[in-house]
Amino acid sequence: MSTVAPPLDALAVAAAIRDANATRTSLRLVGGGTWLDAGRPVHAGATLDLSSLRGVVQYEPGDFTLTARAGTTLAEIAGVTGRAGQWLTLQPHGSLDGTIGATIATASWGPLASAYGTPRDHLLGCEVVTGSGETVRAGGRVVKNVAGFDLSRLMTGAWGTLGVITEVTVRLRARPEADRTFAVALEGPDERACDDAMRWLRATPYRPLAAELCSAAMSDRIGLERRTLLLVRLGGNEELVRSAERAVAELGTTAGVDAAVWDRLRESEPPGATVVRLGSLPTELGALWARVTRIVGARGGASHATLTRGVVRCILPAAPTSESIEELRGIMKELHARGSRIVERLPDALWADVPSTFSDPLSRDVYRTFDPNGVLNPGILGHSA
Repeated sequence: MSTVAPPLDALAVAAAIRDANATRTSLRLVGGGTWLDAGRPVHAGATLDLSSLRGVVQYEPGDFTLTARAGTTLAEIAGVTGRAGQWLTLQPHGSLDGTIGATIATASWGPLASAYGTPRDHLLGCEVVTGSGETVRAGGRVVKNVAGFDLSRLMTGAWGTLGVITEVTVRLRARPEADRTFAVALEGPDERACDDAMRWLRATPYRPLAAELCSAAMSDRIGLERRTLLLVRLGGNEELVRSAERAVAELGTTAGVDAAVWDRLRESEPPGATVVRLGSLPTELGALWARVTRIVGARGGASHATLTRGVVRCILPAAPTSESIEELRGIMKELHARGSRIVERLPDALWADVPSTFSDPLSRDVYRTFDPNGVLNPGILGHSA
């Protein structure tokens, strides 16, 4: 696969896309290159390297907004905002070497979504080059800008199939005065442990920044005791956090843990792993958690759940042989029967078993409007031009 000369701005991106249309050359979009094994395989004739589109364009601490080029890493944004006591509260799974453009394009989020929401709640505006080479801006650089069609939300989670995100403006938050994490040892079988944690979260007057339930295998993987643990992240002023800590202790034996545990959790997937998210209604989450941890644990995998969003994330080991691929196919079918499913990573051979997200006429019409010749990331969502 050839590589297009890395563009330095949106004009160069637009020119590259127009050239691709003229020559009928499909493009694989690459930012930091850290998530290329996520999503369906892309069969493209050339790579469009967006890593040169980096740097903070505008930062307004007083407005809690930041505008950055799409190739800017999450680590760079954290460094800039941290000096002003602010942060971008996405922290999706994976390394901080990932880019803000990829985070928005894939709609990726992590445990902090419990308190702060997903990328659609953070994105205020963006600059995009469509599949026909047209540069458009959506939203704005201020929090109150809500005029017009919300094109920025449409681009969030489109995986680059509608356009190349070249610049984004995001909402920031103030870092809390106190930010502490506790591991709560939950007693009893998995279903009861999950239900107890859910009941506490519904009843408590305190809103944790994150509340992540970890299977015994996941707890061990991130350097904690090998048992079912609830990781609770508390933030606010000192008095509030101390009161919240006492409330958390009602759940079970509680111990403070280093904040780096969240980094270990985000980077807990081994190379080549299969990663699947399952969702359910809150009333059914305990039963889902119990079944999933049994299925995944028996195959040497690990699980964790973002309780407030009703999502269980399953991580299964790599399946390098044909026999292990077939075993994984059976596991996938069994998991699919347990809850609504979103596949993040999967061996190429098994993507044919996953229904396309472009199965409805509206999605196909929107896709053809923005990328009529299908030059951007063809196949990544199971679509074709």
